[in-house]
Amino acid sequence: MTPVAVLDTRPPVGVAENALFQPVVDLGSGSVVAVETRLGPPPEGHGPADPAAVDVHRAVEGARALAGQATRLPLKITVRAETVGLGRSVLNRLHQGLHDAGRRPQEVIVCITGGFAPALRGPVSAGVSDLRHAGYLVGFGGLGTTHAPLDVLVEGTPYLVSLDADLAGHAASGGRRASLVEALVTVARSLGTHVLAPGVRDEEQLTRLHALGVRLAQGPLLTPPDWRPGRPVKALVPPGGPPRPDAAADLGPRVSEYVLPAVTMPDDASAAQVLEVLSTERSPSSIVLVDARQRPRYTVDRARFLLAFSGAYGHALHARKPAARLADEPRLVPRSVPAIAALRAAGREEERVYDDLVVTDEIGRCLGIVRVSDLIRGMSR
Repeated sequence: MTPVAVLDTRPPVGVAENALFQPVVDLGSGSVVAVETRLGPPPEGHGPADPAAVDVHRAVEGARALAGQATRLPLKITVRAETVGLGRSVLNRLHQGLHDAGRRPQEVIVCITGGFAPALRGPVSAGVSDLRHAGYLVGFGGLGTTHAPLDVLVEGTPYLVSLDADLAGHAASGGRRASLVEALVTVARSLGTHVLAPGVRDEEQLTRLHALGVRLAQGPLLTPPDWRPGRPVKALVPPGGPPRPDAAADLGPRVSEYVLPAVTMPDDASAAQVLEVLSTERSPSSIVLVDARQRPRYTVDRARFLLAFSGAYGHALHARKPAARLADEPRLVPRSVPAIAALRAAGREEERVYDDLVVTDEIGRCLGIVRVSDLIRGMSR
């Protein structure tokens, strides 16, 4: 194993110029909830040779490339299990590089890929725990083909699991592979975890995966190769909704089944900064203003905020002042509460009945948002 000291987080020359951006699309609403940066290979002779250093370089360079697109949508990065298992020294370098690129932990989904050799189980579990404690959303990739022990998935409390692309591609044809996808979705939903299908190429595949319970998707069907943040994606929301297993109790599913990544900003952000984000991105229905410990302080509702700026003197009155002046107290719900309880909480304030709910973890940090319309649709099924 290469010593950690050789890791260098300076970006490889010429990589960001060829960056491609691929959105993570919520099939329930057709909105973009995160962005993944795909990078071309660095010029010959540039960049590190050590695999762990490559992981850190590509993650940081991807964050820098996305920063050039002026978007606050969450970033999805991919890191190998072997890198996560190297311990805190490597993860600290990753954290520092992302921080220097302008990304805070709650704005990043770290998707861990690769087989989990028996010797890696302990170190990877510890690394996943460190990532979660730092505030990152954690995912696992290649599900269905790579060796990822189910108990590691349970303990890791992942936000999402990504199917193997080949498995997702063949699921539309039915048969045993479709049954495997359905079984994996059932396990994921029982853990309150979303399933992502990468590489979706045609509408038949998309409809079939959605019918099997897949919530998130990526692929050329949804966006052209030159897609950039802020541009629309194809409006391909499959009809109906994914099947639900019979609820084990009258309270039904947990609110974690409906959580989407939040667009967050510091709680001292100016109204002009928030306006710039909402003007660039079409997807966010709200922005969560968080403190230094990632705890929600305010929620900016898109419609009410933009309405405040729509008057003749709106920009002059508000732009230079704190966005918190035009925000509301966040409506907080723990990730473990039943969805029906969250829906009841949403109905307590008639004037804000359709405002997004902010989902928090065990120590009060922002995990994401839940749209009340998703809860209504989900509970009606």
